[in-house]
Amino acid sequence: MTTENPLLSASTEAFGLPPFGALKPEHYRPAFEAGMAENLAEIARIAADPSPPDFENTIAALERSGRLLARVGGVFWNLAATDTTPELQEIERDISGALARHENEILLNAALFARVDALYARRDALASTPEQARVLELTHKRFLRAGAKLDENAKRRMAEISERLANLTTSFAQNVLADEADYLLLLEESDLDGLSEDFRAAAAHVARERGAPGKYAVTLARSSVEIFLQSSTRRDLRDIAFRAWASRGENGGATDNRALIAEILRLREERARLSGFASFAAYKLDDTMAKTPKAVRELLDRVWAPALAAAKAERDDLQALAERDGANVAITASDWRHYAERVRKERYDLDQAELRPYFQLDAMIAAAFHVAERLFGLSFVEVEGLDLYHQSVRAFDVRDAKGEHVALFLGDYFARASKRGGAWMSEFRSQENLDGRIRPIVVNVLNFSQAPDGAPTLLSLDDARTLFHEFGHALHGMLSDVTYPLVAGTSVARDFVELPSQLYEHWLLEPEILRAFARHAETGAPIPEDMLERIAKSRHFNQGFASVEFCASAYVDLDLHESAIDENFDALRFERESLARISMPQEIVMRHRTPHFTHVFAGDGYSAGYYSYLWAETLDADAYEAFVEAGDPFAPQIAERLRRFIYAAGGTQDPAQAYVAFRGRMPSVDALLRQRGFAEQSQKGA
Repeated sequence: MTTENPLLSASTEAFGLPPFGALKPEHYRPAFEAGMAENLAEIARIAADPSPPDFENTIAALERSGRLLARVGGVFWNLAATDTTPELQEIERDISGALARHENEILLNAALFARVDALYARRDALASTPEQARVLELTHKRFLRAGAKLDENAKRRMAEISERLANLTTSFAQNVLADEADYLLLLEESDLDGLSEDFRAAAAHVARERGAPGKYAVTLARSSVEIFLQSSTRRDLRDIAFRAWASRGENGGATDNRALIAEILRLREERARLSGFASFAAYKLDDTMAKTPKAVRELLDRVWAPALAAAKAERDDLQALAERDGANVAITASDWRHYAERVRKERYDLDQAELRPYFQLDAMIAAAFHVAERLFGLSFVEVEGLDLYHQSVRAFDVRDAKGEHVALFLGDYFARASKRGGAWMSEFRSQENLDGRIRPIVVNVLNFSQAPDGAPTLLSLDDARTLFHEFGHALHGMLSDVTYPLVAGTSVARDFVELPSQLYEHWLLEPEILRAFARHAETGAPIPEDMLERIAKSRHFNQGFASVEFCASAYVDLDLHESAIDENFDALRFERESLARISMPQEIVMRHRTPHFTHVFAGDGYSAGYYSYLWAETLDADAYEAFVEAGDPFAPQIAERLRRFIYAAGGTQDPAQAYVAFRGRMPSVDALLRQRGFAEQSQKGA
């Protein structure tokens, strides 16, 4: 080990950024090894402390441990997802199992758990702050869920399962990335009917970058393939693109995920049973707001019936349009988006090609910043000249109303072959105040199709909504103001973590925001008032489809993790049977089909938990109504409660208590049904 490894010392870069320019693949393995060794030495000291356990020498000491390992991991996992290489992917495969073993060595340490358990047993007698009490509770639960009270044989098996799952889920994610990165639908000029000029320019740019100058490329990035499916008049090409998109992870060969899914599910089920739960779904949901699979199904069922009715009516509208066209076709899944856009145009005089010039990427970023300024007093100043991990990444110094530094925000907005698909928020450094005020470095990662030659990048309305969504997550990390790392930022229950992000989406469509920031890319003219009215009137359009494709994924996720997985398990057959039980329309495909369901199988985050978006929507629909009731989307008193109890509080409270502190009560599903336009159907079906 030498001191030349830039990961092994505290950063001297501006804002404490990692030294990206100095990093090489060979730095990561030794840095991880050093981080794990240092962490285990820290754990050994805590476990062997001869003093009686108290909060400071046990729980706070645990919170201080592992900082080098966290710093190394914060760099590696972000870059492995956003700018990967074959070398990083090899390290990722190797290190996943090693880190799982390392975590097991800590969580299954009997002497360490004895100290935590002793403290927890006398928790009511401790002179703890509310945050300390919460950290103790969550720490104790973490040890229990890892198997700390099991016998030695069971502990050993739990450790084996954790390590194997880490390897399998890493492989799953890499397989999906490979299928996405390798695919290009190359088009000729004669294949572009229906496609807008900005889409053509972006497609030509991608083709040039990927070695096919003079052609046009559609990729499997959602912002590319979805617009193609909406706009192209070539049904044959739409079908080719849709099949490629829907079949990621199931194409045979080295990147086929079906065998991985079966093994992941069997191991998760075994882990749950070792922990005393009837199923993995029961195990996973025990640590959420929902608590039980039954509660999740009740929510899904409340939405499914009106959503299915709406989707069937939407399908009939699409079919009627196709027949009026003289097209002798029955609507299929690859047709839906195309005909839906045409119905939208016919019914509301709106289409994506008309809207996109008003939704420039830079303007939407500015709009998201403006809302944060109005709600929370934040300002965002772009910082030039920083050494960042990719040339297209942008950095912003975030400050509060007093001018004090709050966070560094990074925006990584454009699709590239080295980046995992989708959109997410992550951190290079999280907030804490344990030994001084540590401010976070937060990143939003998106996959928009970049316009060529300095032209403005235009977004669809859905793209703009995604940008606001991920910025809501970013604010959750940036505004965090807690003492202990365990409860900082987005470290909350999975079905609560989507509340700050989904809630933030509401401000995008506030007329005041659109009037100020939705300006035409060429003329600079503000979005016309009649277009604002048409957007408002169309807000429930195609909600049956959107709700059905989402709920179907949530049902299948829950079914997979409640079922016994035998040796003859077939992921595709299971998916078909699960969908048949809910009468899934054949014209709609799950939003995330099982072989590429990275939320569920590329890690443990949303396993048995994809429903979380819908659960959080129940909260966000009701939360935004607080501003509506006040008659002001920026009502200062409500915004202050929102910041204090939701965005800044992290996991310092039980999520239900946090929501009640903000709103004064828990919501019902009625606000969600109203938000999706299903209130009337729900009443008819009651």
